[in-house]
Order: sequence, then C-alpha cells, then structure tokens
Amino acid sequence: MKIVLTCDETLTGTYRDIPLLDFLPCAPSEKVPSLIFNILNTQLEHKDGVLEVAPYSIRKVEASLLKRLNRSDVTIAHPSHVHKFIDDRTDIVGVSTMDPLGLGPVSMMFTLGGLLTSYSKKKFTELVKGLKFMRIKNGYRYKIVVGGPGSWQLALTGRWRELGVDHIVVGETDHVINDIFEQIVHGNAPEVIHVKSFPKVEEISTIVNPSYKGMVEVMRGCGRNCKFCEPNLRAIRFIPAEKILDEVRVNLKHGIYHGWLHSEDIFLYKLRDFRNFYPNSEEVVGLFRSVMSMKGMKYVNPTHGSIAPVAADPLMVENISKVVGANAEKWIGIQVGMETASPSLMKRYMANKVKPFSPEEWPKIIMEGTYILNKNFWFPAYTLMIGLPGESKDDVLETAALILAMEKFLMEKLGSRAHFTVTPLAFIPLGVLRNESFFNISESMTEERFLLIYTAWKHIAKEIDSSLPMILKNNPVGKIIFPPIAKFGIWALLRAIRSWGIEMGYDPDKPIKPMETAVLRR
Repeated sequence: MKIVLTCDETLTGTYRDIPLLDFLPCAPSEKVPSLIFNILNTQLEHKDGVLEVAPYSIRKVEASLLKRLNRSDVTIAHPSHVHKFIDDRTDIVGVSTMDPLGLGPVSMMFTLGGLLTSYSKKKFTELVKGLKFMRIKNGYRYKIVVGGPGSWQLALTGRWRELGVDHIVVGETDHVINDIFEQIVHGNAPEVIHVKSFPKVEEISTIVNPSYKGMVEVMRGCGRNCKFCEPNLRAIRFIPAEKILDEVRVNLKHGIYHGWLHSEDIFLYKLRDFRNFYPNSEEVVGLFRSVMSMKGMKYVNPTHGSIAPVAADPLMVENISKVVGANAEKWIGIQVGMETASPSLMKRYMANKVKPFSPEEWPKIIMEGTYILNKNFWFPAYTLMIGLPGESKDDVLETAALILAMEKFLMEKLGSRAHFTVTPLAFIPLGVLRNESFFNISESMTEERFLLIYTAWKHIAKEIDSSLPMILKNNPVGKIIFPPIAKFGIWALLRAIRSWGIEMGYDPDKPIKPMETAVLRR
C-alpha cells in the first residue's frame, strides 16, 4: 500500500461495549494489571488485518485521501497487523492518536500527573517504536506521520524524534491532507505541520466506509468561547442533514443499526441565537427524528452536550427522548462539562457556558438540568476541572458541596431514576490558557482538592453499585465479567485515595455540608 493508516490498539478497543469503559486506556499500567486490561480491551474485527469498522477520525482521513487516490492505494490496518501492508512501495504510515503521551486531563488525573504510565501512552509508544524498528530492519523508506486529536502532545513536548516519528500534523486536515502527504513524500514538509485554516462544510469529507459505534459528525466548533477549551478555537460549522444521513447510510449498509451523533455540544446544533445561546430546539429534535426515521435504525445517542440548554428548554429533551424511545430499560448517555460549581470561575473562564442564564445561577442550572435529564431517562456523565488558574479553596469546596446536594435532591425527587457521575480531571493548559501551567497533582494538591476528588469518586462508587444492572442488561458477556471487576476495582481505588489523603495529612472524613441551592423552577 502507498498509504497505510492505523492507530494504537486503545483506539480499536471495543471494551465489551460497556459505557464509559472507553476511558480504561487512561488508567496507569503500573496499577491496572495487563491481564485485567486485556480481558476488558476487546478489539474491533478485521479481515486479514484490514479493519472492517474503524475509528471515525481515521475514516475521515481515508475519505479525504480517496478524493485523489485509488482505493487500492490506501488501507486502514489493525495495529496488530499493520506490518502486513508495509513494503518498499509504502510512502506513508499515518497514525491517528488521541492521548499519545498520557497528557490528557483524564490520564493526568489517573496517573498522578504523569508519574505513572497510562495505557494510551504505553500502547502508542509500542506501536510507533515498532514501526521505526520495522523500517530500519527492512530498509524501507516510508515516513511515520502522526495526527489526530492528541498530536498536540507530541508537538508540545518535542518527543516525536526519539520515538522515530517523522512528522506531526496538528489541526483539521480534510481540505489539505492530500497536499500535506504529497509534500511529505517529496521531502518538502516541515517536521511539525500546523494547519491554521479550517475546511468549509463542503470540504469536510463524507466517510465511505463504516465507522465504529456508527459515529457521525454533526458539527464542529462550539462558539461558547470557553478559555480552557481547544475545540473552541475552531470555527463553528454545522453539517447539513443530508451529509449526516449519507454517513448514517454507510453504517446501516454494514449492519450498524445505532448511531452516535458527535459534536462539541449537541444542543447547539444549527444555533441561531449566538447572543443568549438559546437552543434551536426544532432543529435539534429534527436531527434526531431524521436519523431515527431511516430504515433499520434502532437507536441514536449524542456524545457531548452542555447543561444550560437543557434547563432553558426542558421540552427539547423530552421530545428527543420520545423520538429515540428512551425509557427505564434504555437510557440516553451524554458527556457534560460541569467544570466547577464556582460562579466566579464560570464568569472568568466560561461565561457563555451558562447562557441563557447568569454565572451566579450555575449551581441551580446543574441541579435543574440533571433533574430534567434523569426525568427523561438521560444519564449525564459530568466532568469537572481541578486546578483552574486562580482557583480558591472556596471554589473547590463549593463543587464538592454541589455533588452532595445533587445526590440528596435527586434521590428525594426521583428515587431510583436518579443517575449521574462526576469525574474529576486535571487542568490542562489548552485554548486561550495554553501558556498557563499544567495542574501538577503531586505538587499542587490541597486538602480541599483531595476532598473534592474523594467526594466525586465516592459518588461514582455508589453509581456503579446502583447502575450496573441497568447498564449491562443487554450485554450478556459484560454482565458476567464486568461487575465483579468494577466493584472490586472501584472500592480498591477508594481505599487507595483515602490512604493517599491520610498520607498527605488530610482527613477523608472531614464533613462537607451539601450546598443550599434551589432549582431554577419547578
């Protein structure tokens, strides 16, 4: 093959189709035994090494390359079989990556700020070093080119040379990937290629082969201008419904009857009100309706969303639930950024995230929004950020107090229908804040931050106990294998966090009073 595309095996993992287990690669390899990782890290199927279903980001690159090249010149190989497609004809081996050095916010939290080695770093390093060795051993001439959402980590640290990588590509490439690859082949490309321009909607390629999980992209960018966020630097573009449905058809033809609608914020699809960010609910609900109306489609799920539009327009959520048939047996999962409970931090770094409300109402927005989601069978997986520049002790304690208040309020109102998780992440200097410092867990921990981390993980432990039967109901293998591993793992983690806090001189049992906050309306 002239061009071979691949990724490390953490991105070809299916993780037994267990929700949120996709974050397993962020775990430290020194603490999570390889036996456990390998049991849970089931892999995508392949045909003689060619991935029949591939991660969405690689499918987009493939589709762009095929605008100029023949199908016989490009392949997407499973990382364990990539060697089968490389010979002296090969010009480029392109590697897509999400977290190559374990510098992502989840990995930095799980690995104590990089003191340990995440599986994402371990597997990426093994892959590229193997490609480097193969090239030297056989005298091949191909270039190793790394791109994807995590390529910034290599560009930032300069560690690509020691790994044998020739070029790093940072940015969106739909409109320029063929030119970039031609320049690389002819030796005219810089080592680090920063793509500053953005493709127009018509230049964004439509996938020609099926994507993992039936992933289809519905928009790029966000428009809220959160200062810590890298996607915020992208121009906002909405993918037209016809292009979205074309990609859904590609997946349906392969027998993938569910779809994941990918965006930075699903509730901002076709947004018109960029002043107040009031959602265009007709377009949002219509998008779900269009996808669900396709013959054979069984279920549609969003990837990411924000909570303010939910509180602003509860009927939008209710209507989406009706369209996709959400119920007590079939919940809609969504990842949501809580970030902090502090109105002052919200105002400083992400004032538009709270709109159409005010920063002072942020705790109420989260309470109300979570209630609306749960009431309509949505399961929000919140993330929060620890170590934002200027974060005070009160800011941290407010967030811990909000988690406790949510537990209390939702259980009183909804009982067994109350579900959410809150995962603490380390602040990573990206977006407008790229010149700030990484949050160093080992050096910057305080008692308040420890108590917040411990509070969040105690809630996750409760959620695992209560939610596993529902989550694994239709996963016959997962419901046998995963519960004992998950329950043992989460309580072992809690014990470790508790011991860690005591070693630092903190009191894990120090009481935190739940935040007193009324909801926006009832």
